[in-house]
Amino acid sequence: SDAISRRIADKLRGGYATNVVVDNKPGAGGQIGVTTLRDSPADGSAMLLTPSSMLSIYPFVYKNLPYKPLEDVQPVSLACYFNHAFGVGPAVPESVKTVKDFLAWAKANPTKANYGSPGAGSMPHLIVALLNQLTGSDLKHIPYRGSAPGIQDLLGGQISAMSSPIGDYLPYVKTGKLRVLAISGINRSPFVPDVATYRQQGFPITVREWYGVFLPGKARPEVVRRAAAYLQPALAQPDLVASMAQVGMEVQSSTSQVLGDLPKADADEWRRLIKQIGFTAES
Repeated sequence: SDAISRRIADKLRGGYATNVVVDNKPGAGGQIGVTTLRDSPADGSAMLLTPSSMLSIYPFVYKNLPYKPLEDVQPVSLACYFNHAFGVGPAVPESVKTVKDFLAWAKANPTKANYGSPGAGSMPHLIVALLNQLTGSDLKHIPYRGSAPGIQDLLGGQISAMSSPIGDYLPYVKTGKLRVLAISGINRSPFVPDVATYRQQGFPITVREWYGVFLPGKARPEVVRRAAAYLQPALAQPDLVASMAQVGMEVQSSTSQVLGDLPKADADEWRRLIKQIGFTAES
């Protein structure tokens, strides 16, 4: 979130506004960021860049969500798509090269049968929760406060595997410190083209996440149009696209309507999947 926010802010600075400040709002799995936007002025002075989970997954995970996903935010433009990856570190033998290999190794080594994620109820967590259910496996979930501490524990061998955005692994894949075993999307990732998707490995799991830019829900149409008029060309800048590729992001802007339809479509899918998994924030 921070990486793409700062790159977009650089493009908006001086045109959309004299100064554009990135204000990270960690905590509660991203809920604080959404509620901060909800309570901000609706004049275009505050925008939110958020992954899709807060709007399309959380309504089915948290009983008392402090915001209304389809009412408290006003869509402006899609920012990018990205895949989640399942990766392993030095705690797992080099002979483990696929998800099936890992599940077999985990079954033979139950004390090491674990994986980390950026947080309970996040999309990376739910992907492996679904994998557990589909295969009858018992991989223990270790939630972290974001990806960074989980990746550090993966590198140090404190955990066996990690489910998180593909960009988290890219600095370490080239050096061989981490190995990616699966990609969550429909197609292989251009960033690790040799790695098969979950579906290609025989597991019916196909999801990818997106980031979108939103204004407060009460923002007037002309405020939304002005924000979009600056955001869409900013996201098309070649240097921004190239820099985001370095962290595993595929940049893509959209109209407000296209972004507004995404949480609704995702919600239909995740309502079904979360019911199938049986996960709640209290479970």
